[in-house]
Amino acid sequence: MRHRPTVAVVDLGAIRHNVRVLKPERAEFLAVVKANGYGHGAEQVSRAALDAGATWLGVALVEEGIRLRDAGLHAPVLVLTQFPPGSEKEALAAGLTPTVYTDDGLARLAEAAGAMGGPIGVHVKLDTGMHRVGLPPERALGFVRAVTEAGLELEGLWTHFAISEDLDDPFTEIQLRRLLDEADRLKAAGIRPRYLHAANSGGTIAHPATHLDLVRVGLGMYGLAPGPALAGMADLRPAMSWRSAVAMVKRVAAGEGISYGLRYRLDRESTIATVPVGYADGFSRVLGDAAAVLIRGRRLPVAGTVTMDQLMVDCGDDPVEAGDEVVLIGRQAGQEITAEELAAWMGTVNYEIVCMVSERVPREYADEAASV
Repeated sequence: MRHRPTVAVVDLGAIRHNVRVLKPERAEFLAVVKANGYGHGAEQVSRAALDAGATWLGVALVEEGIRLRDAGLHAPVLVLTQFPPGSEKEALAAGLTPTVYTDDGLARLAEAAGAMGGPIGVHVKLDTGMHRVGLPPERALGFVRAVTEAGLELEGLWTHFAISEDLDDPFTEIQLRRLLDEADRLKAAGIRPRYLHAANSGGTIAHPATHLDLVRVGLGMYGLAPGPALAGMADLRPAMSWRSAVAMVKRVAAGEGISYGLRYRLDRESTIATVPVGYADGFSRVLGDAAAVLIRGRRLPVAGTVTMDQLMVDCGDDPVEAGDEVVLIGRQAGQEITAEELAAWMGTVNYEIVCMVSERVPREYADEAASV
């Protein structure tokens, strides 16, 4: 039972719409549902994405993949980072597809696979320039031979783009060429992975040459653009809205301070609305005196320090009552506050905003876009 009015509403119809918009005609679609589906709910998003044409799911952690299996999801699940030491047998038993890129990781995986019986397909990740994780490209042929000699099957060869959201930067093409060059060397040696993949959301939207056999889409699937230059390039619908309600209204005299520290001083008598959402819910303390919310279709400023469980809004002389809807992300009466705006107020990216909405904020699921 939910008593507090603060809730994140996830439109699964928007998820399905975005998958259909972004899926290339000739490439498979991997729905990235790590970090609890970027805060949207991994199980629910996975089902919607698969219903819309996705064939793969992608996670960052073995634990995330196992949770999908426990939820009854049977689609292929690619773990995008190498299995941590000691997790290999459990991960393989759950039918998770491994990414591998180090000699130690390959040795551990081969040992675990030997005890499983039957072929195990792996995806080898190349570091083509982001320098986070991955195998140096010049080692690809020798490493892939070691994979097959260990009794494993090379199912995929892939890389990850560092700056695909920047249309003017040539580095995405450079990374793609490095991947394709290694794929050509493997082909010359008689080795052909089933899947060659590179495109993240930015690549999928803006760089059609990167689509290859499979695209891996995270942020775009949730209706958010990977960067300002890509906004509007695809018909994306944001899937998450974040709402609460006014809990208390009071009239406060000019000259009074609001919230911890009393730094927000009223220069005139004003109505202050208290809203039961705070930084423990993911509405960052940094947003105090910076952000706005929607009440009765008006943009109104967050007043003073955001506290753990509550924030205050300076409503001026606007009529406001306890119980009025408060929109933190989403639309109200023709107005909208976006994740991108919150990100700008915080000095971060929209990825972080939706991931920050904490687990104590209930998720409710709608299908609003299905009828659009």
